[in-house]
Amino acid sequence: MTAPVLAYPEFLDLAAELGCVGVELRNDLGRLLFDGIEAAQAGDMARARGLRILGLSEVPQFNDWGLEAEARTRALIGAARDAGAETISLIPRNDGLGGANGERQANLRIALKAICPLVREAGLRALVEPLGFASSSLCDGREVAEVVETLGMIDCVSLVYDTFHAALAGGAPMAADRIGIVHISGVTDPGVGLAEMQDGHRVLVADGDRLGNTDQIAALLADGYDGVFSFECFSPEVQRLENPADALRQSMEFITSRVMAKAA
Repeated sequence: MTAPVLAYPEFLDLAAELGCVGVELRNDLGRLLFDGIEAAQAGDMARARGLRILGLSEVPQFNDWGLEAEARTRALIGAARDAGAETISLIPRNDGLGGANGERQANLRIALKAICPLVREAGLRALVEPLGFASSSLCDGREVAEVVETLGMIDCVSLVYDTFHAALAGGAPMAADRIGIVHISGVTDPGVGLAEMQDGHRVLVADGDRLGNTDQIAALLADGYDGVFSFECFSPEVQRLENPADALRQSMEFITSRVMAKAA
């Protein structure tokens, strides 16, 4: 999402240049996943550059389970399995429906009971991403984690911790051992209120970030999180960068220096 103008091989080259451990790929960029390259070949291309395919995103509205959601889930699992990806991402409905107490937990259980056997069979892990928007049907990662534990699915379901959505949701803590990946993005626009922030406001983390990214990251590390961090910037000003390497490197260095200072 952060560098959608790059073709798949160029995107891999960027990640390798920046010293990343891996990449996340998306199916919602208005073109074919892997730019139409066969999944097995796409996986080989990543590994040839020393990169893991950390995950494929996304199954939208997964908690409105039915034939459409099942077909999308099976298709993404198939692509992930063939490419050697590690996870698939599950995104809750974000249309103001399905969020009532009792209803949202029941819908989550229905979906996970159907999905977990599929990811287990494929040797994958599903990542559920709570969204902090008021219109989201799943906002609280702690609640999702409780359902996962109750269903006995800790082995195949983890959560996405997104610094943007955590800030919107009030910064509800999430146990580090339940997190499968951390998404990071900042908001620097001083003219938008927290409740009005949308994906288009999400830029690279820099000085003036209003989401407290470095505080969130430092807290996650202090709690024992030792997984990966992935940029997820939706802002057109980031997405349209012709040469995003320098901007990404500067943000990585900024985050690292601030987090190290907090730990000192």
